[in-house]
This record gives sequence, structure tokens and C-alpha cells, in this order.
Amino acid sequence: MRDYRSVADHVAAEIRSGALKPGDRLPPQRAFARRYGIANSTATRVYQELGRRGLTVGEVGRGTFVRAAAPTDPPALGEPAGSRIDLEFTYPVVPEQSALLAAGLEGLLRADAFHDALRPVGPAGDPAVREAAADLLTRGGWRPDPARVLFAGNGRQALCAVFAALVPPGARLGVEELTYPVVKAIAGRLGIILVPLAMDDDGLVPEAVEEAHRAGPLHAVYAQPVLHNPLSLSMPPARMQRLAEVLRRLDLPLIEDTIWAFLRDELPPLAALVPERTVLVDSLSKRIAPGLSLGFTVAPAPLLGDLAAALRSGGWTAQHFLLEAAARWQREGVVRRLVRAKQKDAAARQELAARQLSGFSLSTDPRSYHCWWRLPRPWRADTFVAAAARYGIGVPPAAAFTVGDAHAPNAVRLGLATPHTETLTSALSTLASLARSSPEDLATD
Repeated sequence: MRDYRSVADHVAAEIRSGALKPGDRLPPQRAFARRYGIANSTATRVYQELGRRGLTVGEVGRGTFVRAAAPTDPPALGEPAGSRIDLEFTYPVVPEQSALLAAGLEGLLRADAFHDALRPVGPAGDPAVREAAADLLTRGGWRPDPARVLFAGNGRQALCAVFAALVPPGARLGVEELTYPVVKAIAGRLGIILVPLAMDDDGLVPEAVEEAHRAGPLHAVYAQPVLHNPLSLSMPPARMQRLAEVLRRLDLPLIEDTIWAFLRDELPPLAALVPERTVLVDSLSKRIAPGLSLGFTVAPAPLLGDLAAALRSGGWTAQHFLLEAAARWQREGVVRRLVRAKQKDAAARQELAARQLSGFSLSTDPRSYHCWWRLPRPWRADTFVAAAARYGIGVPPAAAFTVGDAHAPNAVRLGLATPHTETLTSALSTLASLARSSPEDLATD
């Protein structure tokens, strides 16, 4: 019996030669199986393989079509433009997501629904989309009050608006000593002083917040309690409780970033413990698709006015069409299905990384899309990043996540989500071989 890969190679050759053109519809899988003399199950695997290679796209109820253009990976931030394998950006994509999302839009594209979705909308959306957003953000037994949900164009814009609303220019914002790099850029634009706060194996140290606040008043604290980026740490309940107590005692607001927490949706946010002090920020791009951006904030009632004003003045409000689309995807179960698929995908990629990097010092969560790799001697992070780039692999060093003048650990963060699994396997194998050598070995190549 013919192997599904050889059949997929044959179809791929027809696409490259132009025998199959962009937009051409492939036959139904049963007819395809008869044409090639293969089993129906093999035909299914061929179609999956073509989709994985980015050569075809499936549309629910219509069939499978040759793509108009092959997808391209985004360039690796801060690495040479020639980097072919991206372990820096983290864009989780699962095969079924395009078909699921397209099917969810069918009702919205009717003339009447489409007309309503093109109307302007404010930061609060409308009651129906707030209810859907509250359902989408529910986790660990916690569900936000829909009346406290506001919307932004994407997660970064939500962070911009929250920072602008809570921390005036020249004021101090406490952040974990290793943090999401975009936070550093936003703070620089808004004139906010970032104060690094110590971390340990359980995440942000509550006593570090008290110490920093005594040294000079903080206006707020920014933290990622669940699946911290870059460390993939999640605070245990006792640590969350201690931090909540400190925030109450110091009367400090918390900006809680939950962008990756959907991968651990059994864990409640810190907002569940200290809702009166917490502004939660989340987005669609990781749950759904990188090209579909919608930001969420959940804020205490006294802060809603200032936050809505910041969203309007910054031009950071969401588009009505995407609000309606997201509400439909949530109500129809599309978001839940994609979250489950990405949780499974992240676990599989973590297993792959554990095999390829066995014997090295990795810190991660088996449900995360990130790995924190403490490099072996004599490698330094900057040298290792440069060496990886010579092999066409983009990897960010610890310095990209370090706040202020704090010492950067000798480590790199690996983003596991973006490459196909075969490409990821090859890249990790290459990095493992590189780490087992030395910079001097590379210099003599």
C-alpha cells in the first residue's frame, strides 16, 4: 500500500508545477482514495499532511482547496533576517483552527448581521459580547462580572491602556525581574519607571513588593501569576494568597497578565482573590490565531471610567466586527475546541523538547509553549544566540526579558509553538548539539 507521504509529495509536485492551481478544489476524500488506490484513512492522512505543509486549506461544508499562497513565518525579532526557524515568537496554530473559525463566521456574514457588525462601538461593547467575554475568560471556578469587561484592539493595546490609566509618567511600576519584553517597550513610551521585583521558584516574591514600595512608592504591580513568560512558572495557591494580602495592606493595584493562562484553565487568577485591586488583561491571539487580535480587560468598578477614557484617547478600542465574531465563536464552542487542541499541542511539544534536550537544565511547565534553558558552560547567552543564528535558528537571550540593570541569567527562552513539529525537532536537535560543543569548536568550523 502506498505511504501517505509519497501521495502527498505527488500532489505537492502538482501544485508546484501548476497542474493544480490556487483555488482548485481537491476531490472528496473517498474519490481521492479511489483515484490513488489507497484506503480512505490514508486519504485522510494525505489531506492532513497537505494542510500541515501549508499547501491546502479546508473549508467546512465546501471541501479542500489549494492555497492561494504558501504561509510564511514571521521574522525572528532581534535576529538576522535570514533566520529560517523561529523559536522567538510564539504563535500557536493547530490544523483545525481555520475551518472552525470560518464556519463560525457564516452567520455573521449575512447582510443583516454584517450591517450591524460594521457599526462603531465603544470600549464596553454591548451586553451580549460582554457576557460572551466573561464566559471566555472563566477559569478555575472564577467568572468575571460582565459589567466590568472592557475591550481593546489587542492584548498589547489593553496593556497600554491599563498602564496609562494606572501609572502616571515618571511613576514607578513594580514588575517581575524577568518579564514580557513588550512591557519594557510600553513603559518606555509612557515614561514609566520599571522597578524589578525578585522572583523564586514560586514566582514573584511578595516581600519584594513591600521592600520596593518602602524604597519609593509604587503606583501598581504588573505580574503574570500563571504560566509566566519567559519562565512558565505558575504561583501555588499559598503564594497567591500572600501576594493578595500584601497588595491589600499596601493599597496597591495589580495588573494581572493572563495571556497564556488558558493553557492552565484549571487555575484561578489572582483576580479571584483580590478583585477590588486587580485589573486583569487577556487577549484572543494565542487562544484563537495570531492574526485575530482582541484584547480584554476586567477592572474594579472605580477604575472603569479611567480605563475606558485611556482606551478611547489612545485609539486602542476594539473593532465591532471582531467583537461579534469572538462572541459567536465563544457561544458556538469554537474557542473551547481550539483551547483544548492547543493544550494538547503544547503538551506534545513539551514532550518533544524534553526528549531532544534531555540532560540539560530546563525550567518549564509540561503545558506551556515555552522552555527556559540555563545554558551549560562555557556558553554565554549572547554567544549561543549568535551561534544559533548561524544555523538559521532565532532564539532570544535572557537579557531580552531582564528589567533595568539587573543581571541577566545565562539562559535563553525557547518558543515551541511556531514551527511545524518536524522543523522544531530538527532545530532542538541542532541546538542540543551546539550546546554540547563549545564556542571555540564553532570558531574552527
